[in-house]
Amino acid sequence: MTEVVSVKFKNRGKTYYFDPDGNQVATGDDVIVETSKGLEFASCVMGNHFIPDDKIIPPIRPVVRVATESDKRVAEIPKQREEEALGICRKKIEEHGLDMKLVDAECSFEGGKTTFFFTSDGRVDFRELVKDLASVFRNRIEPRQIGVRDEAKILGGIGICGRPFCCNQFLDDFQPVSTKMAKIQSMSLNPAKISGSCGRLMCCLRHEEEAYEDLVKTVPKNGAFVETPAGYGNVTQVNLLRRTVKVKRDGEGEDIFKTYSADDVAAIPGGRPKPGEPLPQLLKPRPLVTEITPPQEAEERPDPLAEAVAASEERRRVPVQREQQQRGRRSGQRREGAKPRGEGQREKSRRAEPKQAQSRPKQAQQRPREQPPREQQPQQRSQAPHRSHPRRKKPPQSQQQQ
Repeated sequence: MTEVVSVKFKNRGKTYYFDPDGNQVATGDDVIVETSKGLEFASCVMGNHFIPDDKIIPPIRPVVRVATESDKRVAEIPKQREEEALGICRKKIEEHGLDMKLVDAECSFEGGKTTFFFTSDGRVDFRELVKDLASVFRNRIEPRQIGVRDEAKILGGIGICGRPFCCNQFLDDFQPVSTKMAKIQSMSLNPAKISGSCGRLMCCLRHEEEAYEDLVKTVPKNGAFVETPAGYGNVTQVNLLRRTVKVKRDGEGEDIFKTYSADDVAAIPGGRPKPGEPLPQLLKPRPLVTEITPPQEAEERPDPLAEAVAASEERRRVPVQREQQQRGRRSGQRREGAKPRGEGQREKSRRAEPKQAQSRPKQAQQRPREQPPREQQPQQRSQAPHRSHPRRKKPPQSQQQQ
């Protein structure tokens, strides 16, 4: 095991291992490292850690020091020079009429070298361009031709998945990608759908290749003749990620399909047998899983916490249920065309009047409706004579004279 520090230059591209050389570097710190081009400014992506010896390609170069404030100020000067160098180099390319696309410029930390990255369809004679640029910058000029995938890695961007480019985020090296990977993943072979912004096949096709290869071995292919628990049929559709197949069974309608799990079907090797040959039975019976109920305890002790929680939930449910019932009654009255609230109460009071009249005594029913006010009643009673027996009628005057 060897102690190393992982760093990146300009926070892009490949991760490189350097010897800490006694320095304690934390993740995120800026460091000054020694490279074949001289001293360079880099960012630490992983502090002091140990890796196996077989992952190191000797010789491993040391970390000179952790970057100080003065080193950070010096590192800002090459960034300003890079912007100026891009504009000057583009003008020189137009003057010389070269068929090349300038992508990026990089100035060294010590300022003794300037590297220009460009893309081109063929070879470019840039000797005269280098002479003009050397006379302007007064340092060493190095033009470097890169591919379209490296261009996307340097510039960065957002892919069709909505995430940043994999090459710009974490990919160290580019690995070959083929259309066979797209076929295994059941993707459309339309170049516009399986190609990235660089125009090449997407790098992410290789990430999931191993998982799809393992699934293909355990799931029947599309069109295979399979045995199902309900009979035989042909596979019409396959879903590798869910490990399900859609089967059209023999003897059923053309529009009747059944979906089965890959574990519930068995592919017949060699396809459908010839007429007259027996159908092989390869599907193994699966044991039925019976639910085992645990034995009940002899004495179930009530849980006070559970009872308190149930009581609180019941209190919450009661007002909710009442409100739902009231809403249901109101909605039912509205649906039946019930009258407004005031008219309904009046009708109820009118219906209740005859019931109240029946409960009253008969004498109360025979009383006249119009009664004098309470103040006049005692005066009339005082003026009227007391009638304990029926009054006798007086005979006429003719009979009295006789």
